[in-house]
Amino acid sequence: MRYAKTHKEETRQKLLDSSRAIAKKGGFSSTGVDALMASIGLTGGAFYSHFPSKQALFEALVQEEMANSSAMLAGDKDSPDNHVAKCLRDYLSSFHALNPELGCVLPTLGAEIAQAGPEVRSTVEAALKRTQKSWSQRTGDPDAGWALIAQCVGALVLARAVESERTRKDILAASRRFLDKALLSGATP
Repeated sequence: MRYAKTHKEETRQKLLDSSRAIAKKGGFSSTGVDALMASIGLTGGAFYSHFPSKQALFEALVQEEMANSSAMLAGDKDSPDNHVAKCLRDYLSSFHALNPELGCVLPTLGAEIAQAGPEVRSTVEAALKRTQKSWSQRTGDPDAGWALIAQCVGALVLARAVESERTRKDILAASRRFLDKALLSGATP
């Protein structure tokens, strides 16, 4: 059976998409190659025709995730003035807290990223700097970008770490209110 010329790239992208969801839900290092490949209906042996190593898949996954997050969070020069406020509401939502496989990679894989090689960490740093610069410019405060990012990621980690829905909602709502006040007052959160 002959495959289309795009079959290998399509399979690689399916593997990336599936791995992203699996890793953000249960951790990347704790998931084996066989499980990652089974999620797209292939055997573990086929993995190496798409990536030279599991680490290479992790690097590609983080690169894609950070590019997507940075583009969404940083916006562009044509984004509305309330872009930061809308991003904060979406990021600090129950939906985001309850669906890690659909959300930001930092709260779920931050510890694994911190232990990764310099290629992965520099990819993350570049994307974070883009968001930080955009948010600092939009708020008029050079410190605001870093503080907003740290507050959001930390709040989401805490919201996912607690058992009760009430506490999760309290954490997210308190973080949104705190950041709204900080943004309205022009102070750094």
